[in-house]
Amino acid sequence: MKIALMMEFSQAAKNPIVLNELQAVAAEQDHTVFNVGMDGDNDHRLTYIHLGICASLLINSQAVDFVVAGCGTGQGAMMSLNAHPGVYCGYCIDPADAYLFAQINNGNALALPFAKGFGWGAELNVRYAFEKAFTGVKGQGYPPERKESQVANAGILAEVKAAVAKDNYLDTLKAIDPELVKTAVTGERFQACFFEHCQVEEIAEYVRGVLAA
Repeated sequence: MKIALMMEFSQAAKNPIVLNELQAVAAEQDHTVFNVGMDGDNDHRLTYIHLGICASLLINSQAVDFVVAGCGTGQGAMMSLNAHPGVYCGYCIDPADAYLFAQINNGNALALPFAKGFGWGAELNVRYAFEKAFTGVKGQGYPPERKESQVANAGILAEVKAAVAKDNYLDTLKAIDPELVKTAVTGERFQACFFEHCQVEEIAEYVRGVLAA
């Protein structure tokens, strides 16, 4: 699995801590991590709004399989990511959240609070959360006897989201202020991940056009 980590400006200083824990867990499962957001306070500035754009581009182009995002509370990042087609983002405070989201909702993104409650032992909390999110088979249901209904509901939600977002993905992307999109995709690490692994050439062409404008 290819996993993208993205941090916004208010929590950028914590990126090395979170990245270290995510890479440690990913290495045990043979997953690949791409650090596409901010890496320190002086890096390319992104808000949680930009994170939603970045996540949608990476997921809808199949450049990555999963996104780990967040902000101070995690709420803004979750709302921003879920605003986009094809992105199903859960809110994760602790390892139980990560496990239940993986088993019941089987989404493709998590939003974590990197300020609220991020104190002593915070690195252990995120490590254990990543272990629960990425270890084992997802979508098995919890409790197990409710698997059938939970899998069905996850599929229904995907159908509802597709129905609400009636335009195709590129149309929704083009409806966003192009300056927001350009800021979101200007980072060198994002571009390296996106252009190397993008599976949808139409999306790649649009991003190239935004960058050239």
